Amino acid sequence: MGEAQHLPSEINGPKTEAAKSPNNTTSSSSSSPSFIQYKWWIQMLIYAFFVIAGQSVGTLLGRLYFDKSGSSKWLATLVQVVGFPVLLPFQLLNKNNHITTGTSTTPPAKKPFPYALIGFYITVGVFLAADCMLYSIGLQYLPVTTYTLICATQLGFNAVFSFFLNKQKFTPYIVNSLVLLTISSVLLVFQTDTGDSNKASKSKFTIGFLCTLAASAGYALMLSLTQLAFQRIIKKETLRAVVDMTVYQSLVATCAILIGLFASGDWGKLSAEMEGYKSGRVSYVMNLFWTAVSWQVFSVGCTGLIFQVSSLFSNVISILGLPVAPVLAVIFLRDKLTGVKAVAMLLAIWGFVSYMYQHYIDDLKIKEEKKRFCDDEHVSEVGLVN
Repeated sequence: MGEAQHLPSEINGPKTEAAKSPNNTTSSSSSSPSFIQYKWWIQMLIYAFFVIAGQSVGTLLGRLYFDKSGSSKWLATLVQVVGFPVLLPFQLLNKNNHITTGTSTTPPAKKPFPYALIGFYITVGVFLAADCMLYSIGLQYLPVTTYTLICATQLGFNAVFSFFLNKQKFTPYIVNSLVLLTISSVLLVFQTDTGDSNKASKSKFTIGFLCTLAASAGYALMLSLTQLAFQRIIKKETLRAVVDMTVYQSLVATCAILIGLFASGDWGKLSAEMEGYKSGRVSYVMNLFWTAVSWQVFSVGCTGLIFQVSSLFSNVISILGLPVAPVLAVIFLRDKLTGVKAVAMLLAIWGFVSYMYQHYIDDLKIKEEKKRFCDDEHVSEVGLVN
């Protein structure tokens, strides 16, 4: 992860109120850090759960849509972003709390129009729409096990983009992680996937492989840009900022995908598709609804982890859920876990462990520096008293 001063502040631990406000008393500085520490870990666990659960459920439901005779790539793309209205109550509630808890009677200063932030939302929203389309093509042509393993390359792509955009530094363990994830994906090129839930031709398999790989690279770039936006444009770490980021970029992506849905003519085929859905119309609607909700849960968790730690760590948590979807696909969708897939999965998990070990080493270094700093402060205080 590089030197301690380049690490995100949350890896060093959550910022205490004493650090934020130099006028705090000794008693508040001794009591608040413990509370903030617990609060930060609870938030981390919640966001991590959102990422793993949302990603696993959304992937399985998306594959099930195609298995049960769903065929619209535009609709499969739309449900990945259209669920943002479920977050509007949280956005409004957080806004009301902010208004009612204010203690100052002085009217706030008028803020300049956020052109940069709006431009970022529009750019990332359009990029998200294109990326989701690539993911939909990959999920249509690939079995869940293969699709999920290729998605593990996000971590490698994100490490590269973080190096250039977020001052992420490479270490031997991170390089080892990138190499293992690359080999894991290359192995899947030689996998024929005979007997899986999705029996695609070799050409469609290749298209699905390339689209998923491109989507993984695109999403990794978007995560790094999101972290950069939090650091340079948004400049605040609140739940409202997380929800706003998710809602507005999903709104822009939804508009872009709806234009494609109507322009392609797929809109007129959806009624017949629902009637011909193998599990019935109710199952068709429920599949689309819960897919939309799952991906919004994933988006909230992913964005939350970005501003709590970093885009790279957010991707690491996403990769942590790597074995979940393939195992569920083997159980519920009857995917076949072949030897090549098993080796690829083990290499991907090995790459993840290698990256996490680097985090462990960095954390030890940071703790040593903190302890040394505290000891120096204590010695200085004793010297002043004497």
